[in-house]
Amino acid sequence: MKIGFIGLGNMGSAMIGGIIKNGIVSPEDISGADASHERIDSLVKKFNITPAGSNNAAARADILVTSVKPQVYEEVIEDIKDSISEETVIVSIAPGKTLAWLEEKYGKPVKLVRCMPNTPALVGEGCTGVCRNRLVSDEEFDNVLKVLGSFGKAYEVSESQMDAVVAVSGSSPAYVFMLIEAMADGAVAEGLPRKTAYEMAAQAVLGSAKMVLDTGKHPGELKDMVCSPAGTTIEAVGVLENLGFRSAVIEAERACAERSREM
Repeated sequence: MKIGFIGLGNMGSAMIGGIIKNGIVSPEDISGADASHERIDSLVKKFNITPAGSNNAAARADILVTSVKPQVYEEVIEDIKDSISEETVIVSIAPGKTLAWLEEKYGKPVKLVRCMPNTPALVGEGCTGVCRNRLVSDEEFDNVLKVLGSFGKAYEVSESQMDAVVAVSGSSPAYVFMLIEAMADGAVAEGLPRKTAYEMAAQAVLGSAKMVLDTGKHPGELKDMVCSPAGTTIEAVGVLENLGFRSAVIEAERACAERSREM
């Protein structure tokens, strides 16, 4: 299986690293193109992939990953559409660019997978929502899921749910980073050294997330386990509720999804 990449930024690099680490394909079966020659040289040196001389060269693959900024998608598609074979599965990473929009821009029947990964893919803990058009077979889709699962977890969703995926996983690392920063600031205000505060806040978030995933318990049940009667935690939870913590997160996700629909 040959995998081509157009766009070798953070996400492309994370995907390539996961693919190679998990033995999905060998490095020589991966080719990459990017507007930055320095970026190409860096990934060739790091992963020993094959540099593609052009976007069209990268497009001659079994799976083609287009990982470029949304504003240049149309330009890239115009450049490569005549090089896309009817057997190539195109994996698109761009918020707001629907399967119908992509099909229209390619101007011919093409196999399309639309996905939205997130930046924790850089450390092998990505979360990716995935949908496909009618031309992608089950076998082909399984191959794509293996690729996307090589740097985290991949979930098939309906296309109507993709804007929610952007809100709950694509953009949410920013919310979590803000939470960690705020937790650390509070700890510093109470006397902890800054470095220790950041590390403890981050570890608390990591451990809490792992409890949700590993135990299968409802987050509310896990929260109740920490809240002893008349204790410190329930006091803090009461302040968060009074200040609209849950509502702020929900409204942020609604705004995020709406912006995704507008793009």
